[in-house]
Amino acid sequence: MKYWLLGFSFLISFLLSAQKRLTSDSYLDLNYFGGNIALHNNDILHLITGRPEGFIFSWNKKTFGNEDWEQRYNYPDYGASFVYQDLKNTKLGENFGLYAHYNFYFFKRNVMLRIAQGLAYNTNPYDKIDNPKNVAFGSDILSSTYLMLSYKKEQIFDRFGLQAGVSLIHYSNANVKAPNTSVNTIALNVGLTYNLDDEVSEYIDNLDDEKFTEPVRYNLAFRTGINESDVIRSGQFPFYIVSAYADKRLSHTSAIQFGVDAFFSNFLKELIYYQSVSFPEENVSGDEDYKRVGLFVGHELFINKISVVTQLGYYVHYPFDFEGRTYIRLGLKRYFGKTFFGAVTLKSHGAKAEAVELGIGVRL
Repeated sequence: MKYWLLGFSFLISFLLSAQKRLTSDSYLDLNYFGGNIALHNNDILHLITGRPEGFIFSWNKKTFGNEDWEQRYNYPDYGASFVYQDLKNTKLGENFGLYAHYNFYFFKRNVMLRIAQGLAYNTNPYDKIDNPKNVAFGSDILSSTYLMLSYKKEQIFDRFGLQAGVSLIHYSNANVKAPNTSVNTIALNVGLTYNLDDEVSEYIDNLDDEKFTEPVRYNLAFRTGINESDVIRSGQFPFYIVSAYADKRLSHTSAIQFGVDAFFSNFLKELIYYQSVSFPEENVSGDEDYKRVGLFVGHELFINKISVVTQLGYYVHYPFDFEGRTYIRLGLKRYFGKTFFGAVTLKSHGAKAEAVELGIGVRL
């Protein structure tokens, strides 16, 4: 609770000078949240000992339809967030996160859905000697996502408004380093909003949403990163993924994809060797091929220069059994012009993450 009070004091002091430093059509919000850690894996049962709480402090920039994408998505906000969370367990420690987010509006702008992605710092990750029970976080830097669904009313009292709802906060290092069972918090949130400008701009509604047509386009992508198997201290190894796929735009905002991935995951080399010498009952010879090939279908949702990618794949070349033959890829792409893009994606097998992928690509 002391951090909630600290955050509120920081907000008040920030408000006094914010208008000189921030642009118009912006607002701040400060939300307190409290809830429970979801038991998605029995391995973390011993770490759930209290009700986590914290606060979310955000700066938000409104849009009014100056660009077509703003009108198509009902004039969303974009901004940045800082999240503090006390996980109420000394083994888990505390998390501090920085995020970029979008706010999307529904039901005459009374309901807001925030989607945020960022990085978090954990104060007490796994350590073989000092903290062996923290199997949730194998590293102090974590990938984090949070969703917030709130009922919201702005400018109820002068520039102040209120909002309340439910949030989901996820922390994981995506097997960059083992262990990594991750933590999901489901919480209720309540907070204040503060508009930094008395004047409210007018929404522009002049979109001529003509039918969008585009021929099939072809893409090449290269992704890489480091990861580790679930065997603690088995070592971090680089991986490389080459992808080729076709996409077809269905509208201004949506496209479907079909393609092939070739995976060169060096951590599997070590895992194959480890199982061959340590678990003879697994019938692993040690000569199995570590490479995998998958076919996938996907969808891409375009939001300005950023897009959200969702893909479902199936391994057609699968010489070594690791987490099953189906895989999922979720993430973000950022286009640079009409041809080149960068991407940050998460590959998983169901709820079991395998890797965070950093990628570059070309769309021809």
